Amino acid sequence: MSGSFRAFDQNTDGPPIAGLIGSSEAMRKVYDLTRVVARSNASVLLLGETGTGKELIAKAIHLTSQRASGPFVRVNCGALSESLLESELFGHVRGSFTGAIANRTGRFEAAHTGTIFLDEINSTTPKLQVKLLRVLQEREFERVGDTQTVRVDTRVVAASNRDLMTEVEAERFREDLYYRLNVVPIHLPPLRDRPEDIGELVSHFLAIYNEDNDRYVVHIEPKALECLQQYHWPGNVRELQNYVERAVVMAQGDELTCDLLPENVLRGPKARTASRPRAADLETLTYELVQQGLISAGPQEDNLHAKVVNRVERELIAQVMTSCESVQTKAATKLGINRNTLHKKLKEYGLDGEQ
Repeated sequence: MSGSFRAFDQNTDGPPIAGLIGSSEAMRKVYDLTRVVARSNASVLLLGETGTGKELIAKAIHLTSQRASGPFVRVNCGALSESLLESELFGHVRGSFTGAIANRTGRFEAAHTGTIFLDEINSTTPKLQVKLLRVLQEREFERVGDTQTVRVDTRVVAASNRDLMTEVEAERFREDLYYRLNVVPIHLPPLRDRPEDIGELVSHFLAIYNEDNDRYVVHIEPKALECLQQYHWPGNVRELQNYVERAVVMAQGDELTCDLLPENVLRGPKARTASRPRAADLETLTYELVQQGLISAGPQEDNLHAKVVNRVERELIAQVMTSCESVQTKAATKLGINRNTLHKKLKEYGLDGEQ
């Protein structure tokens, strides 16, 4: 979701800042919690699927807090390798590693007196999780290659598109860091759970892309709106934004009509069943994987659910890589993740040698 940020709105019935769109009950609850938590210095954990607007809520927390005059610094933890992310977060001194030709200030220092937003926090490695835990607890750290301790006054807002408790149970995320981050969790609802907001969102994006493209698409065909409200939106608001932009570019008149929507949207409610596997589906899949010897399920077996999910994810990535002829950029786009995240998953699942 995009949109410029202007002075924050003190109206307690609407969004806490300009640029947040949606008046559904689910979003009003998010707005209320955002206002409450903004008045504190507590760490906040934003949870929700990719494209639900976690960065917008992080900015809202910052802009409606007493730190609004300080910097807001965003770091995508899933976009960098461990060594690069460590240097990005904490800085480094000259000569600490190959290519470190000068001292560099990290993002935590840059966010001093303000807010740092750690997106895709679930992508961090155990080593970095230890350093992050220390910053949260002690408000101090050392730059890479240095022994001098740096103290900072920085509020941490983190986000994850995965269930972090599941990651903890699978021993991919530290339990102590999870509880330190999860002081105030805010769950952002997927777009399919708030279809009443779609009309307002479409109008918002029409205004943006009409201006960008010097067009005048100001009406929405009722049937087109119905199709949009029935679609399951795996890419959430970001996907809707993309379709509206395309419709504005392709429109011949002043109305967004059904023929301007992609085929997957026009198929309607049938696609909704693919949005989330049911418990019975997982049980069947678990049985089939055990019978095929692809996972074990003995009496002492732990984390069976996580193993099933990982196996399904591995097969999905393998199939998409094959269909994209091993072009990682193309495959990442099709999967809805960034290229660096895909690269790490290929290594994690032993698929990097199959390219």
